[in-house]
Formats: sequence, C-alpha cells, structure tokens
Amino acid sequence: MSDDSFIREVNEELRQDQAKALWRRYGPIAIVIAVAVVLATAGYVGWDYWDRSRANKAGDAYSQALTLAGQGKNDEALAALEELEAGGYGAYPVLARMRAATLQAAKGEADAAITAFDEVAADTSVAQAIRDMARLRAGLLLVDHGSYDEVSARVETLAADTNPLRHSAREALGLSAWKESRSAEALELFQEIADDPQSPANLRQRATLMSELIRGSGDAS
Repeated sequence: MSDDSFIREVNEELRQDQAKALWRRYGPIAIVIAVAVVLATAGYVGWDYWDRSRANKAGDAYSQALTLAGQGKNDEALAALEELEAGGYGAYPVLARMRAATLQAAKGEADAAITAFDEVAADTSVAQAIRDMARLRAGLLLVDHGSYDEVSARVETLAADTNPLRHSAREALGLSAWKESRSAEALELFQEIADDPQSPANLRQRATLMSELIRGSGDAS
C-alpha cells in the first residue's frame, strides 16, 4: 500500500468518526427541528385554508345580501346582513352594519339608520376610515332629518383641510346651514368646495350652483 492510499484511508476513517460524533451530538436536535418545520408548515397551510374558507363564505353571504337589496327585497337583505353581522368573518360584519344602515335609510327609517351609523362611528374596534364614513353618512341623513348642530357634531372634524372626506363634509354643513337660513355660512362652505382643485367634479359643480343660488337670492350679505 502506498503512503497516499494509507493517508486517504486514515482521513476517511477520521471523517466517518467525526460524522458519527456529530450525529450522536446533534442528530436528535436536527430531527426535532425538522419535525417542527413540517408541523409549522402544515399548521400554516391548514390555518390559511381555514381563513380563506371563512372569508369566502362571508363574502358570498355579503354578495347575496347585496343581490337581495338590488332586487328591492330590503327585509330579506336586512335579515341576511344581520346574520352576517352576528356570525361573519373579517371586515364583513362591519360592512354588513354599514349596508344595513343604508337599507334602513332607503326604507325611510332615518332615525334607525342614523343610530346605526352613530354606533359604527363610536366603535373603536372598527377601522378609523370606516368610522369616519359612518359619521359622514349620519351627517348627510341629518341634513334632512336634524339640525345644523346635529350635522356639525358628526362632520365638523371631517371638514378639515387635510381630511379626504372634507368635500362631502362641507357639502353636508353647507346644505344644513342653507336650510336654516344661515346663508353666509353656507356660501362660505360651498365656495371652499368650489375653490378646492381636489374636489370631485360633480361635487364642485353642485357647490358652484349653490353659491350662485345663494348670491342670486341676496341672502348672503
């Protein structure tokens, strides 16, 4: 046997001994880690499937309720939305609350709708954007069914220059002020909408018409 062959055999024996030693020391840990990874992966896949299944089921129920509402079956739609609110998943329960309040308003139940929107607006578990929208919806209903002070209590903070809902909030305040013969205040609010380059085109057009109407009446002096 040559010296090179002997050295290779010795090195091979050393490597095998080192491998066995490493396995005896770390093998059980490696097995535990491998099993943990498999279980974690299986758990995530199972949870993801469960989560998507619940979300899809809630989405289908919401879509069905909207279909009923579109068919004019408001009572059936409300029943479906109430069921979704009680047992839905994800964002669908709060969407059901908002839609149910809208249906109540459509049925002429303004007081019930305003109360429902106020409840959403006061619910700290709901995303702020939805709470603000609920506050605005209540304010818009109160233009016809309440006082300026009631409208202002809901939407005054939404009329700030940096708020994305400011245009609609100012319109609600302007209409309510005009309704109570507070023409100067109404004109100022409508003019703010008309002068804001970020105002939606249809809302700016309405604000411009209201401004002209108020000026033409001579009540804003």
